[in-house]
Amino acid sequence: MHPVTPLVRGWAALAVLLFFVVQQRGESFVAGEGPGGADAGAGPLGRVQLLVSLGLIGGGVLVVAAWAYVSWRVTRYRVGEEVVELRTGVLNRQHRRVRLDRLQAVDVVQPLVARLTGLSELKLEVAGGSGSDVSLAYLRSGEAQRLRRTLLARAAGVGVDEAGEAPEAPEREVLQVPVDRLLLSMARSAWPVVGLVVVVALVVVVVVTGEPGIALALVPGLFGVVAGVWGAFARGFGFRIAASADGLRLRHGLTETRAQTVPPGRVQAVRLRQPLLWRGPDWWSMQMDVAGYAGGGSDDAGKETVLLPVGTRAEAVEVLSLLLPDPGCEDPAGVLAAGLAGTGREHGWVDAPRSARWLDPVAWRRLGYRVTGTALLARRGRLVRQLDVVPHERTQSLGLEQGPLQRRLGLATVVAHTTPGPVTPRAEHLAAADAADLLAEQAARARAARRSAGPELWMTSLARSAVQDPAAATGAHEPGGTAGGPAAGAPAARVVAGEPTTTREEDVSPPVSREEPRWREDAP
Repeated sequence: MHPVTPLVRGWAALAVLLFFVVQQRGESFVAGEGPGGADAGAGPLGRVQLLVSLGLIGGGVLVVAAWAYVSWRVTRYRVGEEVVELRTGVLNRQHRRVRLDRLQAVDVVQPLVARLTGLSELKLEVAGGSGSDVSLAYLRSGEAQRLRRTLLARAAGVGVDEAGEAPEAPEREVLQVPVDRLLLSMARSAWPVVGLVVVVALVVVVVVTGEPGIALALVPGLFGVVAGVWGAFARGFGFRIAASADGLRLRHGLTETRAQTVPPGRVQAVRLRQPLLWRGPDWWSMQMDVAGYAGGGSDDAGKETVLLPVGTRAEAVEVLSLLLPDPGCEDPAGVLAAGLAGTGREHGWVDAPRSARWLDPVAWRRLGYRVTGTALLARRGRLVRQLDVVPHERTQSLGLEQGPLQRRLGLATVVAHTTPGPVTPRAEHLAAADAADLLAEQAARARAARRSAGPELWMTSLARSAVQDPAAATGAHEPGGTAGGPAAGAPAARVVAGEPTTTREEDVSPPVSREEPRWREDAP
C-alpha cells in the first residue's frame, strides 16, 4: 500500500484519544482547578497534571503510529489472472483470496483525509456473508483506477498481460441529480417533520417548566436530525449514473466520494419508491440488492445500495431499462405504469381480493403482482408507493406465509428471497389459490431462467455467440435479460471462441449503444 497509509488510517484513533484526554483534563485546566483545591491548577500539582496529560497524549501517538506502521508493513496484495490475494494482520494473520469470476462490484472510495493526500480505497465486493468484501487501502488514485479497469476486464473474461493495462471503457452518462432537486426532495421528506417536532418539544418544555436547562436533554435528538439530514445530502450530492461496457457506474458524495461499478447481471433486485409528498413532481427513488453489498456495515450499506436518490419517472424507467433491458411482455409501458401507480387487474396484474381490506384497509387495492417473461413485479403501498422488480434467475428461494387472520380470510403472502439487502419482494395478502399458483410457477420459472443464464464471465458469452451468430457479437440483436449476459450498452466483442482474448481497445471499450429502452412509452 502507499507509504502514507499509516497516517490516513491512524488519524481517527489519535482524534479519539485526544478527545478523551481533553474531556477529562480540559475542564479542570480552564477552571484553574487541580487535585489540591481551587488554586492548585497553577501550582506544582497542576503542572504535574499537565505533564501527565501531555505524556498520555505523546505515548498514545507513539503507540498508534507504531501499530499503524507495523500493520502497513505486513499488508500485501497480489492481482492474478483469476484471483486477488490480500495478506493482513499483525497478531492474527489473514490470507484472503477473491475469485474474479465471483466479483459483484468494484468501488473506489475517497474519504476526506484520503482526498487531501491524493489516495483512494479500492473495495472489491464479492458474494458472501459478513466481511466478504476486500479492501485495498490506500493506493494512489491513479493506481486504484488502473486496478479497477484491470480487475473488471479479467472478471469479464478478457485476458490482460501482467505488464499490460486494460483501457478505460467509454461511458454514456445517463443522468445527473441536480443539487436543487436533492434539497427539495429532502424538504418533502420526513426529516423536516421530525425536526419541527423536536423544536416544538423544546419550546413546550421551556414554557411549561420555566427552566431552559431541561430542554438540553432534547438537544441530542436535534443533533441526530441534523446529522441525518447532512448524511442524506452528502451521500446524494453530485449523484451521476453512466452506462459502460464494464457495467453500471455510480458516482456520488460530498465529503467522501464514491465511484461504484456494478458489472452486468449483478443486481439481484430493484425497488422503486415514491413518498406521498413526491407525487406532485412525480419523483422516485431506487434501491438495489447486490450480493457483495450484503456483507457491509449498516452505514456502508446505506451508501452502496442507493441506485437513484431522487429522479423523475422517466429517469427511473431509463435506469430500470439498463438493468433489465428486456421487459418480457407485450405492453411494458402499461405494465410498469400499473405497477407504479395503478390498482386492479389492468395490464395482467393479479390483485388482492376484497377480504384483504381487513388486514390493510388503506392500501389493499394496490396489493398485487405481475409476472413477465423475464421478471417478477410486486407492488404495494398507497401513501408510500413501492414496486419491486426481481429477475427470474435471481430468485434464490420462495416462501409462503399465512398468519392466523390470513387463514380465516383465505389469504397468503408470497416472498421472493434474493441476497440480503433493502429490497424484500413480497406479494402480500393474495387469495390462497393465487399465492399457491405463484409459488409453484415462480419456482419453475426461476429454475428455467438459471439453466439458460450465461456464464459469470460475461464476455465469454459474447465470444461463444460470435461463432453461432456474428450479429449477436456486434450488438445487432436486442439485448436479452439473462444474468450472465451483458446489460444494455454491453461491448460488441471481436473475439472468437477457442482463441485467447486480448486487451485491444476495440474489444474491451467499444461505443455504448444508444438504443431507447423498451420500458418507455416511446420505445420502438
